[in-house]
Amino acid sequence: MTLRLHDTATRSVRDFVPMTPGQVGVYLCGLTVQSVPHIGHLRSAVNYDVLRRWLLHLGLDVTFVRNITDVDDKILVKSQETGRPFWAIAYANKLALDADYRSLNVLPATYEPLATGHITEMHELIAELIERGHAYVSAEGTGDVYFDVPSFRNYGALSGQKPEDMLSAGEAPERGKRHPADFALWKGVKDDEPGDASWSSPWGRGRPGWHIECSAMAQRYLGAEFDIHGGGLDLTFPHHENEIAQSHAAGLPFARYWVHHALLNLGEAKMSKSLGNVIDVEAVVAMGIRPVELRYYLGVPHYRSRIDYSDDALREAATAYRRIEGFVQRAVEVVGSGRPKAVPPAFAAAMNDDLNTSAALAVVHDTIREGNTALAASDETGVRAALTEVRAMLGVLGLDPLDDAWRTGDGGGDLKPIVDSLVALALEQRAQARTRKDWAAADSVRDQLKNAGVQVEDTPAGPRWTVGEQH
Repeated sequence: MTLRLHDTATRSVRDFVPMTPGQVGVYLCGLTVQSVPHIGHLRSAVNYDVLRRWLLHLGLDVTFVRNITDVDDKILVKSQETGRPFWAIAYANKLALDADYRSLNVLPATYEPLATGHITEMHELIAELIERGHAYVSAEGTGDVYFDVPSFRNYGALSGQKPEDMLSAGEAPERGKRHPADFALWKGVKDDEPGDASWSSPWGRGRPGWHIECSAMAQRYLGAEFDIHGGGLDLTFPHHENEIAQSHAAGLPFARYWVHHALLNLGEAKMSKSLGNVIDVEAVVAMGIRPVELRYYLGVPHYRSRIDYSDDALREAATAYRRIEGFVQRAVEVVGSGRPKAVPPAFAAAMNDDLNTSAALAVVHDTIREGNTALAASDETGVRAALTEVRAMLGVLGLDPLDDAWRTGDGGGDLKPIVDSLVALALEQRAQARTRKDWAAADSVRDQLKNAGVQVEDTPAGPRWTVGEQH
């Protein structure tokens, strides 16, 4: 079976053929770290983590690059508002982002470059564009350098936009632009900006424009041409359109496939820090939703399907994952954890069909039903077969309950050993009450655990406890 991916550039689902057999280069637009991340950002992380895991499952060697924008207009505004250095704001928010990635079992990037660490590469790319006649220095002596959009005749091919229909790019002051759609490659320093937020350049002190950093860093870590460029649909224009223009104009073939995920909306608008309609991981955990359940919620819909957030939908996803977790737990008690084996053909077909995670999870649930039937019939062979397949599929999705990521650290919680001990103590007290036939005391322990969100189920192997509703 061949993996097929939707390519925004061709507006079609295409067979994915790596540029170099056995190897894949992926560049994902990361975050601008002006504040802590929200779960809309984390949808991107989960979606592309699933893509990466599937590529690895297919036996490919994946180089995964995800950048960090650590200097930007928004970060400088925060710096001016708070009096904190821009780099301190960026660093603190990056640490929060790293913690959220770990909590959701997102694999670390092969490389995670910072924009401020690649000024030299950006200078080289800008100079090439000027030499080729696709960029110009502002005639007003401000030190601004702009990309000359009319000079690149294919501009707008990715998004369908036409330069003549565009208003100003808007992310740079109107200082010496030749065309309203021209966008900044280098922004000359302004008097009201922090003094440490600028660098020397052939055109004067300043800082990079938003778009140039991704072209420069993709080339640095993946070469002039690479396989997959990812990001949210909201980045298609202008960000990715501008990346294509400046890269192709500089003679770089750049990305061969453009893969975009849909957004997570709250109400009628996408989650956005600028709009203030955001929910972060801390708020989700405060609702009693574990990070693994949040990952399930973000990963179930097809990556190109919009998610309209609601608390009820999140809780339903958590309940569905707990059913999966419950089967794994019951099966392990009977046959041991075993080793995940090959995924079922139907699961592989779903994943190869443009990463159809919704259909893939349907296969997971079908296999769990078979496993539950085997459990009821005391069919250990059937239980083992179902368990190993389920764990293999969940591993591809980053959702295996037995993954160490969910047992320790941010994913499962450093408090898990403590909770285990406290619940074990309560269950021992309950067992002692049952032994002396003090049913009221036994029921009281069980009710107190239930009130704390711990469900107790009596099984032939002894009492089993889970967090959340019992099904």
